[in-house]
This record gives sequence, C-alpha cells and structure tokens, in this order.
Amino acid sequence: MRRTARLVPLLALVVGGTLLPPGVAHATAVVSAAPQPVDRKAADTGTEQRTVQRYWTEAKMEAAQPLDALAPRKDGVRLTAAAIAAQAAADPVSVPATPPDGVTVTTTRRSVTARASTGSPWKGKGVISTTVGRVFFTYQGRNASCSGNAVTSDNKSTVITAGHCVRMGGAFHGNWVFVPGYDNGDRPYGTWVATTLYTTPQWNNSEDVNYDVAAAVVAPLNGRSLTDVVGGQGVAFNQARRQQMHSFGYPAAAPYDGSKLVYCAGRAFDDFLMSRDIGLNCAMTGGSSGGPWFTGFDESTGAGTLNSVNSFKYGFATGWMFGPYFGTDAQAVYEAAQATGTS
Repeated sequence: MRRTARLVPLLALVVGGTLLPPGVAHATAVVSAAPQPVDRKAADTGTEQRTVQRYWTEAKMEAAQPLDALAPRKDGVRLTAAAIAAQAAADPVSVPATPPDGVTVTTTRRSVTARASTGSPWKGKGVISTTVGRVFFTYQGRNASCSGNAVTSDNKSTVITAGHCVRMGGAFHGNWVFVPGYDNGDRPYGTWVATTLYTTPQWNNSEDVNYDVAAAVVAPLNGRSLTDVVGGQGVAFNQARRQQMHSFGYPAAAPYDGSKLVYCAGRAFDDFLMSRDIGLNCAMTGGSSGGPWFTGFDESTGAGTLNSVNSFKYGFATGWMFGPYFGTDAQAVYEAAQATGTS
C-alpha cells in the first residue's frame, strides 16, 4: 500500500481557575540547556502594524488557505512518500503500550491501519472561546491560515503556535496576525499584529518535525495587551507522555471551512513510525496547525494547560494528529518570547 505523509496547518488558547500566574510555566529542566531560539522582527513599528492590519480584510481572511503539505524529516532528510513506504515495509512496528482511545490498530511488518476519530465543533463556552484564535499570514506570495493560543507571559503578549506557522521553505512569513475568538468572519477581540516571531533552531535549520514549535509576540491593540483582553492559558514543559488531552483549532481544508472552532479529545499516544512526537485521535485538517493541546482541560470552564500544538499527519493515517513533545527547546522559545518587549 502506498503511503504519504504531510504536515497539516492547525489550532488555539485559554484562561481560568487552573491557570498559572502570568509568566510562570511548569518545568523540570533548565532552559539554558536548549539551543537559543531563532527570531525575526515582524511589524515592529506603528506604521508597519497599521499597514498589516489594513491588509487583512474580511475577504482576504475568508479566502486564506492552509499551508501546503510537508512530509516529516528523518536524520535531516525530507522523507518522500516512497521512502516512508519503504521504511514502513522494512521496519517492525512497535504498537503503543496502550492503544489510542477509539482506534483499532493492526500491525504487521507491512501495514498499519487506524480507524479515524471525529473533530467536532466546540459548542461550549468558557475562556477557551475568548483565547483561541486563527492565525493569518502571507507565505510565498499567498495568504494562508493556521491556529494559535494566547498564553500567560511576562509581556502579556505571547501566542504559541507551530513552527511551520511562522516559518517554512527557508523564510519567515509576512503580514502575521492573530485573531482570538474568530467566529465565521467575526473578530470580536480585534486583529493583533506580530512584532517578533520565534521558532526552534531545529525547525529553522532543517524543518525537523520534532521541534515544530513557535511563538509570536504581538503589539498592543488600542493601548491594551493581549492577555489583558482575552486571557491566557498556562503552559507546561517536560511533562509525562500519554496523558488525556484536548486539542483545538480552526481546520480550513475540507470538510471544514475555517469558520468555527473544532476540538478533539482523548488519551495521547507516542508516534511509533517516524517521529518522537505525541499523537491524538483527531480528524482535523489543514488550518488547525498550531492549535493547542491541553492537559487537565476542564470543559466546564474552558481552561487547561498547553502542552503541545497541532503539527502534522501521515497521509495513510488521517485519523491521527501529531504534535511535538514540549521539552527544553519549546520552553526556550516560550521564555525568549515572553521576555520580548512590545514597545
């Protein structure tokens, strides 16, 4: 059976009773042990920010498309569909100790099949409805979309997303904005323009899917900082794997259209094919990239702790979504972003 693999652009953010104080993050490792993040100044003057805001009309946002698919890398080399199929045929497959919730896994040396899960519209309320949002940017001359999440931070202006939602194909994206609470074209909390973009050196240098993490620092809007307006979710690093998780995003590829917030929930599992990422049963599509994965998520309050982001899917297992493990490299990105001023 021919197999393909691709990255899928995805998701989101939160606030509430279980949140950490601003600027505080769970961690068990020293950030200095990680390579320094790579950054790029975006719209860092008032004139540039006003230009970017004017650029994003309602029509442009509605027409923005998810990013093109990318295959994961292994040992610094981009994997082709043929290479993935050859490795899957040649290597024994290790099944997770606990199969993913709702998924039937059948393994031999030559086949892996999975029953897809469902990504449902989020109909709850709570702080998730104010802090999750869509991300828009220009990539190689065309308008594209991802998802993102506002987090607690010292500068009250930090958004966590996926690495490929800030940089891909050798260059950082332009006209980068975050729209929290996006709902069928409405922008109830405004359009927030990025002043600085950060990603891991591993993603910057070789688009290593294990480090597909990024942060954006956004400028104040009408004199107020982002999390003062929409709230922010706590973020955790170096946590245990295989936890119960909720994933959010704005999928924009069929059968979705990017107009509504969608979520998946279940117990995470370890990728046993090509990466060191964690997986979740989730049918969300392109556009949801960068949307947050939460541990300890409370559906009644809409609050949790961000611990990964939507990153990629294998084309032969579209019912699985994968996100990077948040270790010291992801923490370094967060720390660099929250220490960045916005004026």
